[in-house]
Amino acid sequence: MTVVKGLGEALVLFVIAVAVAAVGVGIWVAVSGGDFLHRLGIALVVVGLLLAVTGDLTLSRIGMLGARSTFGLAPEREDAGGGRVLTGIGISLFVSVPLVVVGILLIV
Repeated sequence: MTVVKGLGEALVLFVIAVAVAAVGVGIWVAVSGGDFLHRLGIALVVVGLLLAVTGDLTLSRIGMLGARSTFGLAPEREDAGGGRVLTGIGISLFVSVPLVVVGILLIV
């Protein structure tokens, strides 16, 4: 059952990423003109790479280490709370890699 939840979460994240990229590219094409699909491919590659780097919230945790140590708090632990099933590796494998692959296919 966890696998189905994880794949469902990956599908939702993938669809949201494609929708956000498509809206951004639509604005980009409306402002400067050009080919929509080519630019959508570029945007999907960029979004996929950004999601691979920031998908598991590691960067936001690193940014808070100084503030947490100032106030004497322990570093955050990665708990299974919040309803998230996918870890950073799952997001990279099941969301970022497909985004980059689809983006490359649209560019070529």
